[in-house]
Amino acid sequence: MVSKRRSLRIAVVGVLGAASLALAGTAMAATPAAHTASPAAVAQQTPAAKAGITATPSVSSVRAWQQFRVTGKTTGLKAGSTVTLQQKQHGKWVSLRASVPVSHSGSYSLLVELGLKGKNELRMVNGKTASPVFNVTVR
Repeated sequence: MVSKRRSLRIAVVGVLGAASLALAGTAMAATPAAHTASPAAVAQQTPAAKAGITATPSVSSVRAWQQFRVTGKTTGLKAGSTVTLQQKQHGKWVSLRASVPVSHSGSYSLLVELGLKGKNELRMVNGKTASPVFNVTVR
């Protein structure tokens, strides 16, 4: 019950953050600029940040279905975009039903439960951007 409320609160904060960014962008667009540069010049001055995700589990070993937390930071992803947990199963990456929106600061925190016993290879993804692989052993 508490985790559902926390997830809802995080989702609402992400949506509100995205909305405030959109409003700030339209307010800035309505303000006349003293110096206008061509889009090509702006693109050369501000290189696009390469997207990246880090992921750190709170534990390295858990019992089956015991909760643990995965935390991390993102770069180059918009606030409110979703990062999803993936697990390697039979040589393929499978997305689990565990995802969380990125906060305005670029960080995220996700509660996870795993039932597949043994060494689990996990990573966090957003589109084609993935974190380095980390392991959690379920005993």
